[in-house]
Amino acid sequence: MVVGDIATQGERFQALLSWRVPRATCFFVILCLVAALVLYVTPFKIVALVGGMFRMRQPKFRSKMPSAPSNFFRKWPSKADMML
Repeated sequence: MVVGDIATQGERFQALLSWRVPRATCFFVILCLVAALVLYVTPFKIVALVGGMFRMRQPKFRSKMPSAPSNFFRKWPSKADMML
């Protein structure tokens, strides 16, 4: 079961990079470029501090909904979905 879930995630990631849906792939590439630029300009200590503060925020500030990137990636079709 776990190996199947990992394979499904790998297929989704491969589909994202293989231009099956050019609009989503273009969005992903632009997001990666922006993230690379931010990480290049910002010192690592600041990135680690902000990431740690975000990860350890109070439970009342956390959302019950999944994050937008996680939700986008979960809705992406895998090869198992296409075989049906």
